[in-house]
Amino acid sequence: MGLNDTPGSERIHISFFGRRNAGKSSLVNAVTGQNLAVVSDVKGTTTDPVSKSMELLPLGPVLIIDTPGFDDEGELGELRVKKTKQVLNKTDIALLCVDSTVGITGCEQELIRLFEEKEIPYLVVYNKADLLAEAAEGPVVSTGKAPATGIDVRVQTARTIFVSAKNQTNITELKELIGSTVQVRNERLKICGDLIHPGDFVVLVTPIDSAAPKGRMILPQQQTIRDVLEADGVAVVIKEDRLKDTLAGCAVKPKLVITDSQAFERVAQDTPDDILLTSFSILMARYKGFLRLAVQGAARISQLQDGDKILIAEGCTHHRQCADIGTVKLPRWLGEFTGKKLIYETCSGTEFKEALEQYALIIHCGGCMLNEREIRWRMKTAQDAGVPVTNYGTAIAYMKGILERSLLPLPDYGY
Repeated sequence: MGLNDTPGSERIHISFFGRRNAGKSSLVNAVTGQNLAVVSDVKGTTTDPVSKSMELLPLGPVLIIDTPGFDDEGELGELRVKKTKQVLNKTDIALLCVDSTVGITGCEQELIRLFEEKEIPYLVVYNKADLLAEAAEGPVVSTGKAPATGIDVRVQTARTIFVSAKNQTNITELKELIGSTVQVRNERLKICGDLIHPGDFVVLVTPIDSAAPKGRMILPQQQTIRDVLEADGVAVVIKEDRLKDTLAGCAVKPKLVITDSQAFERVAQDTPDDILLTSFSILMARYKGFLRLAVQGAARISQLQDGDKILIAEGCTHHRQCADIGTVKLPRWLGEFTGKKLIYETCSGTEFKEALEQYALIIHCGGCMLNEREIRWRMKTAQDAGVPVTNYGTAIAYMKGILERSLLPLPDYGY
Protein backbone atom coordinates (compact mmCIF):
# COMPACT_ATOMS: atom_id res chain seq x y z
CA MET A 1 0.00 0.00 0.00
CA GLY A 2 1.67 3.23 -1.16
CA LEU A 3 1.22 6.66 0.31
CA ASN A 4 -1.49 7.44 -2.23
CA ASP A 5 -3.38 4.36 -0.99
CA THR A 6 -3.22 5.32 2.67
CA PRO A 7 -6.71 4.81 4.20
CA GLY A 8 -8.55 7.98 5.18
CA SER A 9 -8.53 6.86 8.82
CA GLU A 10 -4.72 6.94 8.80
CA ARG A 11 -4.43 10.40 7.25
CA ILE A 12 -4.06 13.69 9.11
CA HIS A 13 -7.42 15.48 8.89
CA ILE A 14 -7.02 19.18 8.07
CA SER A 15 -10.33 21.05 8.16
CA PHE A 16 -11.17 24.60 7.05
CA PHE A 17 -13.80 26.53 9.00
CA GLY A 18 -15.23 30.04 8.88
CA ARG A 19 -18.12 32.25 7.85
CA ARG A 20 -19.71 32.20 4.42
CA ASN A 21 -17.69 34.08 1.82
CA ALA A 22 -14.61 34.34 4.04
CA GLY A 23 -12.64 32.63 1.30
CA LYS A 24 -12.45 29.10 2.74
CA SER A 25 -12.85 27.35 -0.60
CA SER A 26 -10.33 29.65 -2.31
CA LEU A 27 -7.92 28.91 0.52
CA VAL A 28 -8.49 25.15 0.18
CA ASN A 29 -7.74 25.38 -3.54
CA ALA A 30 -4.60 27.42 -2.89
CA VAL A 31 -3.28 24.99 -0.27
CA THR A 32 -4.04 21.87 -2.33
CA GLY A 33 -3.00 23.38 -5.66
CA GLN A 34 -6.23 21.96 -7.12
CA ASN A 35 -9.71 23.20 -7.90
CA LEU A 36 -11.07 21.00 -5.15
CA ALA A 37 -13.79 23.38 -3.97
CA VAL A 38 -16.26 25.43 -6.00
CA VAL A 39 -15.49 29.15 -5.61
CA SER A 40 -18.10 31.88 -5.95
CA ASP A 41 -18.87 35.35 -4.63
CA VAL A 42 -22.32 34.02 -3.68
CA LYS A 43 -22.61 33.25 0.03
CA GLY A 44 -23.18 29.60 0.92
CA THR A 45 -21.66 28.03 -2.22
CA THR A 46 -20.28 25.14 -0.14
CA THR A 47 -23.38 23.27 1.04
CA ASP A 48 -21.81 20.05 2.35
CA PRO A 49 -18.37 19.13 3.68
CA VAL A 50 -16.05 18.33 0.77
CA SER A 51 -13.01 16.13 1.38
CA LYS A 52 -9.96 15.21 -0.66
CA SER A 53 -7.17 12.72 0.07
CA MET A 54 -3.79 13.99 -1.05
CA GLU A 55 -0.11 14.36 -0.22
CA LEU A 56 0.82 17.60 1.51
CA LEU A 57 4.49 18.24 2.20
CA PRO A 58 5.97 18.11 4.75
CA LEU A 59 3.15 16.11 6.41
CA GLY A 60 2.63 13.34 3.85
CA PRO A 61 -0.84 11.72 3.49
CA VAL A 62 -3.61 14.10 4.59
CA LEU A 63 -7.36 14.52 4.21
CA ILE A 64 -8.41 18.09 3.38
CA ILE A 65 -11.97 19.01 4.42
CA ASP A 66 -13.81 22.15 3.29
CA THR A 67 -16.90 22.93 5.38
CA PRO A 68 -20.04 25.04 4.84
CA GLY A 69 -20.16 28.52 6.33
CA PHE A 70 -20.67 28.40 10.08
CA ASP A 71 -23.00 31.39 9.92
CA ASP A 72 -25.42 29.74 7.49
CA GLU A 73 -29.08 30.57 8.06
CA GLY A 74 -32.53 29.05 7.70
CA GLU A 75 -33.64 25.45 8.09
CA LEU A 76 -31.15 24.11 5.55
CA GLY A 77 -28.45 26.34 7.00
CA GLU A 78 -28.91 24.77 10.42
CA LEU A 79 -28.45 21.32 8.92
CA ARG A 80 -25.25 22.49 7.20
CA VAL A 81 -23.92 23.91 10.46
CA LYS A 82 -24.70 20.59 12.14
CA LYS A 83 -22.65 18.81 9.46
CA THR A 84 -19.81 21.24 10.08
CA LYS A 85 -19.89 20.49 13.81
CA GLN A 86 -19.64 16.78 13.02
CA VAL A 87 -16.42 17.45 11.09
CA LEU A 88 -14.92 18.90 14.28
CA ASN A 89 -14.99 15.45 15.86
CA LYS A 90 -12.46 14.05 13.40
CA THR A 91 -10.31 17.15 12.85
CA ASP A 92 -6.60 16.88 13.72
CA ILE A 93 -5.91 20.55 12.96
CA ALA A 94 -8.42 23.33 12.24
CA LEU A 95 -7.80 26.33 10.01
CA LEU A 96 -10.08 29.24 10.91
CA CYS A 97 -10.42 31.32 7.76
CA VAL A 98 -11.11 34.98 8.55
CA ASP A 99 -11.92 37.70 6.03
CA SER A 100 -9.16 40.24 6.69
CA THR A 101 -11.44 43.10 5.71
CA VAL A 102 -13.99 42.11 8.36
CA GLY A 103 -11.96 40.51 11.15
CA ILE A 104 -13.13 38.40 14.07
CA THR A 105 -16.88 38.29 14.72
CA GLY A 106 -19.08 36.29 17.05
CA CYS A 107 -19.06 33.44 14.53
CA GLU A 108 -15.28 33.04 14.72
CA GLN A 109 -15.36 33.37 18.48
CA GLU A 110 -17.85 30.48 18.67
CA LEU A 111 -15.64 28.32 16.45
CA ILE A 112 -12.59 29.10 18.61
CA ARG A 113 -14.59 28.09 21.67
CA LEU A 114 -15.41 24.75 20.02
CA PHE A 115 -11.79 24.18 18.98
CA GLU A 116 -10.61 24.75 22.52
CA GLU A 117 -13.43 22.72 24.06
CA LYS A 118 -12.50 19.75 21.86
CA GLU A 119 -8.76 20.40 22.28
CA ILE A 120 -8.18 20.79 18.55
CA PRO A 121 -4.96 22.57 17.50
CA TYR A 122 -5.90 25.52 15.29
CA LEU A 123 -4.52 28.35 13.20
CA VAL A 124 -6.19 31.68 12.49
CA VAL A 125 -5.72 32.43 8.79
CA TYR A 126 -6.53 35.97 7.67
CA ASN A 127 -7.40 35.56 3.99
CA LYS A 128 -7.80 38.34 1.42
CA ALA A 129 -4.72 40.06 2.83
CA ASP A 130 -4.22 41.65 -0.58
CA LEU A 131 -7.15 43.88 0.34
CA LEU A 132 -5.63 44.88 3.67
CA ALA A 133 -2.60 47.16 3.36
CA GLU A 134 -1.50 46.88 6.97
CA ALA A 135 -1.40 43.07 6.77
CA ALA A 136 0.73 43.19 3.65
CA GLU A 137 3.35 45.19 5.56
CA GLY A 138 3.07 43.17 8.75
CA PRO A 139 4.65 39.87 9.78
CA VAL A 140 3.78 36.65 8.00
CA VAL A 141 3.15 34.88 11.28
CA SER A 142 2.16 36.70 14.41
CA THR A 143 1.27 35.83 17.98
CA GLY A 144 0.57 39.45 18.72
CA LYS A 145 -1.80 42.00 17.27
CA ALA A 146 -3.95 41.08 14.30
CA PRO A 147 -5.80 43.50 12.01
CA ALA A 148 -7.52 46.28 13.92
CA THR A 149 -10.94 45.09 12.82
CA GLY A 150 -12.04 43.49 16.07
CA ILE A 151 -10.25 40.52 17.59
CA ASP A 152 -10.99 38.22 20.48
CA VAL A 153 -8.37 38.20 23.23
CA ARG A 154 -7.84 34.46 22.76
CA VAL A 155 -6.79 35.00 19.15
CA GLN A 156 -3.97 37.25 20.32
CA THR A 157 -2.20 34.16 21.67
CA ALA A 158 -3.13 31.88 18.77
CA ARG A 159 -0.88 31.24 15.80
CA THR A 160 -2.02 33.59 13.06
CA ILE A 161 -0.97 34.18 9.49
CA PHE A 162 -1.98 36.62 6.75
CA VAL A 163 -2.47 35.13 3.30
CA SER A 164 -3.97 35.88 -0.07
CA ALA A 165 -5.44 32.82 -1.76
CA LYS A 166 -6.00 34.97 -4.83
CA ASN A 167 -2.35 36.02 -5.15
CA GLN A 168 -0.87 32.87 -3.52
CA THR A 169 0.76 35.10 -0.91
CA ASN A 170 2.20 33.18 2.06
CA ILE A 171 0.57 29.87 1.03
CA THR A 172 3.89 28.03 1.30
CA GLU A 173 4.43 29.58 4.72
CA LEU A 174 0.94 28.45 5.73
CA LYS A 175 1.73 24.85 4.78
CA GLU A 176 4.91 25.00 6.87
CA LEU A 177 2.94 26.40 9.79
CA ILE A 178 0.42 23.57 9.49
CA GLY A 179 3.27 21.07 9.51
CA SER A 180 4.77 22.54 12.68
CA THR A 181 1.42 22.69 14.49
CA VAL A 182 -0.30 19.39 13.77
CA GLN A 183 0.20 16.44 16.08
CA VAL A 184 1.45 13.54 13.96
CA ARG A 185 0.27 10.05 14.91
CA ASN A 186 2.76 7.93 16.85
CA GLU A 187 4.33 5.75 14.16
CA ARG A 188 5.38 3.20 16.77
CA LEU A 189 1.75 2.10 17.18
CA LYS A 190 1.17 -1.22 15.42
CA ILE A 191 -1.79 -3.48 14.84
CA CYS A 192 0.20 -6.63 15.58
CA GLY A 193 3.77 -5.90 14.45
CA ASP A 194 4.96 -5.40 18.03
CA LEU A 195 3.65 -8.84 19.01
CA ILE A 196 5.83 -10.82 16.61
CA HIS A 197 9.48 -11.17 15.66
CA PRO A 198 11.12 -11.48 12.23
CA GLY A 199 10.37 -14.89 10.77
CA ASP A 200 7.34 -15.55 13.00
CA PHE A 201 4.50 -17.43 11.31
CA VAL A 202 1.06 -15.77 11.62
CA VAL A 203 -2.19 -17.34 10.40
CA LEU A 204 -4.94 -14.92 9.39
CA VAL A 205 -8.42 -16.44 9.23
CA THR A 206 -10.47 -14.32 6.84
CA PRO A 207 -13.92 -15.48 5.85
CA ILE A 208 -15.09 -13.96 2.59
CA ASP A 209 -17.20 -11.09 3.90
CA SER A 210 -20.31 -10.50 1.77
CA ALA A 211 -20.30 -6.84 2.88
CA ALA A 212 -16.82 -6.22 1.45
CA PRO A 213 -16.58 -4.82 -2.10
CA LYS A 214 -16.24 -7.63 -4.63
CA GLY A 215 -12.63 -8.58 -5.23
CA ARG A 216 -11.33 -6.88 -2.07
CA MET A 217 -10.67 -7.80 1.54
CA ILE A 218 -12.02 -5.64 4.33
CA LEU A 219 -9.67 -2.92 5.59
CA PRO A 220 -8.60 -4.45 8.96
CA GLN A 221 -7.48 -7.60 7.14
CA GLN A 222 -5.49 -5.59 4.59
CA GLN A 223 -3.84 -3.50 7.30
CA THR A 224 -2.96 -6.53 9.43
CA ILE A 225 -1.34 -8.33 6.49
CA ARG A 226 0.73 -5.22 5.80
CA ASP A 227 1.69 -4.97 9.47
CA VAL A 228 2.89 -8.60 9.58
CA LEU A 229 4.98 -8.07 6.45
CA GLU A 230 6.52 -4.85 7.79
CA ALA A 231 7.56 -6.77 10.92
CA ASP A 232 9.26 -9.34 8.63
CA GLY A 233 6.76 -11.98 9.68
CA VAL A 234 5.21 -14.67 7.49
CA ALA A 235 1.48 -14.19 6.85
CA VAL A 236 -0.66 -17.16 5.79
CA VAL A 237 -4.19 -16.17 4.83
CA ILE A 238 -6.91 -18.82 4.84
CA LYS A 239 -10.68 -19.24 5.16
CA GLU A 240 -12.11 -20.61 8.37
CA ASP A 241 -12.80 -24.09 6.95
CA ARG A 242 -9.08 -24.59 6.17
CA LEU A 243 -7.67 -23.76 9.61
CA LYS A 244 -7.60 -27.24 11.19
CA ASP A 245 -5.89 -28.86 8.21
CA THR A 246 -3.46 -25.94 7.87
CA LEU A 247 -2.36 -26.16 11.51
CA ALA A 248 -2.06 -29.93 11.35
CA GLY A 249 0.21 -29.68 8.30
CA CYS A 250 2.47 -26.94 9.66
CA ALA A 251 6.08 -27.92 10.30
CA VAL A 252 6.44 -24.78 12.43
CA LYS A 253 3.92 -23.79 15.11
CA PRO A 254 2.35 -20.38 14.37
CA LYS A 255 3.19 -17.57 16.78
CA LEU A 256 -0.33 -16.22 16.47
CA VAL A 257 -3.72 -16.91 14.90
CA ILE A 258 -5.84 -13.84 14.10
CA THR A 259 -9.46 -14.37 13.10
CA ASP A 260 -12.45 -12.47 11.88
CA SER A 261 -14.76 -12.13 14.90
CA GLN A 262 -17.69 -13.79 13.15
CA ALA A 263 -15.70 -17.04 13.01
CA PHE A 264 -14.34 -16.69 16.55
CA GLU A 265 -16.09 -19.70 18.07
CA ARG A 266 -15.11 -22.16 15.35
CA VAL A 267 -11.54 -20.85 15.14
CA ALA A 268 -11.13 -21.13 18.92
CA GLN A 269 -12.20 -24.78 18.74
CA ASP A 270 -9.79 -25.53 15.87
CA THR A 271 -6.79 -23.71 17.39
CA PRO A 272 -4.81 -25.71 20.00
CA ASP A 273 -4.52 -24.05 23.39
CA ASP A 274 -0.75 -23.68 23.06
CA ILE A 275 -1.18 -21.31 20.07
CA LEU A 276 -2.02 -17.67 20.82
CA LEU A 277 -5.36 -16.49 19.41
CA THR A 278 -7.03 -13.11 18.98
CA SER A 279 -9.19 -11.26 16.44
CA PHE A 280 -8.84 -8.42 13.95
CA SER A 281 -11.47 -6.45 15.86
CA ILE A 282 -9.70 -6.77 19.22
CA LEU A 283 -6.41 -5.74 17.63
CA MET A 284 -8.12 -2.78 15.97
CA ALA A 285 -9.59 -1.65 19.31
CA ARG A 286 -6.09 -1.80 20.77
CA TYR A 287 -4.66 0.11 17.80
CA LYS A 288 -7.36 2.80 18.10
CA GLY A 289 -6.77 3.11 21.84
CA PHE A 290 -10.01 1.85 23.39
CA LEU A 291 -9.46 -1.87 24.06
CA ARG A 292 -9.36 -1.49 27.83
CA LEU A 293 -12.68 0.38 27.69
CA ALA A 294 -14.10 -2.30 25.38
CA VAL A 295 -13.11 -5.10 27.77
CA GLN A 296 -14.73 -3.30 30.70
CA GLY A 297 -17.87 -2.62 28.65
CA ALA A 298 -18.25 -6.25 27.56
CA ALA A 299 -18.91 -7.27 31.17
CA ARG A 300 -22.11 -5.19 31.03
CA ILE A 301 -23.63 -7.78 28.67
CA SER A 302 -24.23 -10.19 31.57
CA GLN A 303 -26.20 -7.49 33.43
CA LEU A 304 -28.65 -6.58 30.65
CA GLN A 305 -32.34 -6.69 31.47
CA ASP A 306 -35.58 -6.94 29.49
CA GLY A 307 -36.30 -3.68 27.69
CA ASP A 308 -32.72 -2.38 27.76
CA LYS A 309 -31.76 -0.41 24.67
CA ILE A 310 -28.56 -1.34 22.85
CA LEU A 311 -26.88 0.97 20.35
CA ILE A 312 -24.94 -0.84 17.63
CA ALA A 313 -22.69 1.71 15.93
CA GLU A 314 -20.56 1.44 12.81
CA GLY A 315 -18.04 3.89 11.42
CA CYS A 316 -18.71 3.05 7.78
CA THR A 317 -21.78 2.74 5.58
CA HIS A 318 -22.46 -0.34 3.50
CA HIS A 319 -25.36 -2.21 1.97
CA ARG A 320 -26.94 -4.38 4.66
CA GLN A 321 -26.82 -8.10 3.82
CA CYS A 322 -29.23 -10.76 5.07
CA ALA A 323 -26.55 -12.01 7.48
CA ASP A 324 -25.28 -8.57 8.48
CA ILE A 325 -23.28 -8.69 11.70
CA GLY A 326 -24.61 -5.44 13.15
CA THR A 327 -28.32 -5.88 12.50
CA VAL A 328 -28.67 -9.66 12.45
CA LYS A 329 -25.87 -11.66 14.07
CA LEU A 330 -25.09 -9.49 17.10
CA PRO A 331 -28.75 -9.12 18.14
CA ARG A 332 -29.19 -12.89 17.77
CA TRP A 333 -26.10 -13.69 19.84
CA LEU A 334 -27.05 -11.14 22.50
CA GLY A 335 -30.54 -12.62 22.77
CA GLU A 336 -29.20 -16.16 23.05
CA PHE A 337 -26.58 -15.19 25.63
CA THR A 338 -28.74 -13.02 27.89
CA GLY A 339 -32.13 -14.63 27.38
CA LYS A 340 -33.58 -11.10 27.51
CA LYS A 341 -35.80 -9.14 25.16
CA LEU A 342 -33.61 -6.23 24.20
CA ILE A 343 -34.27 -3.20 22.02
CA TYR A 344 -31.73 -2.45 19.27
CA GLU A 345 -30.90 0.77 17.49
CA THR A 346 -28.19 1.29 14.90
CA CYS A 347 -26.20 4.16 13.44
CA SER A 348 -23.48 4.22 10.81
CA GLY A 349 -21.01 6.45 9.02
CA THR A 350 -20.40 9.94 10.37
CA GLU A 351 -23.72 9.94 12.23
CA PHE A 352 -23.49 9.14 15.94
CA LYS A 353 -26.49 9.16 18.21
CA GLU A 354 -27.12 11.99 20.64
CA ALA A 355 -28.70 11.56 24.11
CA LEU A 356 -26.68 8.41 24.78
CA GLU A 357 -28.04 8.18 28.32
CA GLN A 358 -30.99 6.18 26.97
CA TYR A 359 -28.78 3.19 26.16
CA ALA A 360 -27.69 0.43 28.51
CA LEU A 361 -24.74 -0.48 26.28
CA ILE A 362 -23.02 0.68 23.09
CA ILE A 363 -21.40 -1.92 20.84
CA HIS A 364 -19.14 -0.24 18.29
CA CYS A 365 -17.38 -1.70 15.27
CA GLY A 366 -13.59 -1.87 15.25
CA GLY A 367 -13.45 1.69 13.92
CA CYS A 368 -11.14 1.01 10.99
CA MET A 369 -12.79 3.75 8.90
CA LEU A 370 -12.61 6.37 11.67
CA ASN A 371 -9.50 8.31 12.59
CA GLU A 372 -8.11 8.24 16.10
CA ARG A 373 -9.60 11.61 17.09
CA GLU A 374 -13.16 10.64 16.14
CA ILE A 375 -12.86 7.32 17.97
CA ARG A 376 -11.65 9.16 21.08
CA TRP A 377 -14.55 11.60 20.81
CA ARG A 378 -17.12 8.79 20.56
CA MET A 379 -15.63 6.93 23.52
CA LYS A 380 -15.51 10.11 25.61
CA THR A 381 -19.12 10.95 24.71
CA ALA A 382 -20.19 7.51 25.92
CA GLN A 383 -18.17 7.83 29.12
CA ASP A 384 -19.57 11.30 29.83
CA ALA A 385 -23.06 9.83 29.46
CA GLY A 386 -22.17 6.99 31.85
CA VAL A 387 -22.84 4.34 29.20
CA PRO A 388 -20.57 1.27 28.93
CA VAL A 389 -19.08 0.77 25.47
CA THR A 390 -17.48 -2.26 23.85
CA ASN A 391 -16.79 -3.37 20.29
CA TYR A 392 -17.87 -6.21 18.03
CA GLY A 393 -14.90 -8.53 18.53
CA THR A 394 -14.64 -8.00 22.27
CA ALA A 395 -18.38 -8.54 22.76
CA ILE A 396 -18.39 -11.71 20.65
CA ALA A 397 -15.35 -13.13 22.46
CA TYR A 398 -17.04 -12.40 25.81
CA MET A 399 -20.28 -14.09 24.80
CA LYS A 400 -18.42 -17.12 23.41
CA GLY A 401 -16.37 -17.47 26.60
CA ILE A 402 -13.01 -16.84 24.91
CA LEU A 403 -12.26 -13.21 25.79
CA GLU A 404 -9.57 -14.09 28.35
CA ARG A 405 -7.81 -16.30 25.81
CA SER A 406 -8.13 -13.59 23.14
CA LEU A 407 -6.28 -11.08 25.34
CA LEU A 408 -3.35 -13.38 26.21
CA PRO A 409 -1.25 -12.18 23.22
CA LEU A 410 -1.65 -8.56 24.30
CA PRO A 411 0.58 -7.06 26.99
CA ASP A 412 -0.71 -5.00 29.92
CA TYR A 413 -4.27 -6.30 29.96
CA GLY A 414 -4.05 -8.29 33.16
CA TYR A 415 -3.98 -11.75 31.62
